[in-house]
Amino acid sequence: MLTGMKLILKWLLSAAALLGVAYIYSGVTVASFGTAMIAALLIGLLNMLVRPVLVVLTIPVTLITLGLFLFVINALMFWAASGLVGGFHVAGFWAALIGSLIYSALGVLIDAVLER
Repeated sequence: MLTGMKLILKWLLSAAALLGVAYIYSGVTVASFGTAMIAALLIGLLNMLVRPVLVVLTIPVTLITLGLFLFVINALMFWAASGLVGGFHVAGFWAALIGSLIYSALGVLIDAVLER
């Protein structure tokens, strides 16, 4: 599959996964598929640009917690995206943590399907 087409397909499937998170877990709400597309794009950008900086800055805490602090960083990226996109709402930090875990699990499934 072409790289550009694969990227667009991953984006669309990630938006669908975000709608799935909202369907599965009541702490996350998404107004529409268009909102989910914008939120999925923003989550991807935050994970690509901001997350690596946070991971490097929090290496000591991550080592002390044996890597569990990475879940906090993922939740913060998820929560930050909800603060920047209208129509995408996360009820709080714990909702962001649970929502990001579900979203990550669905992302692993999407990656597995697209690698075939």
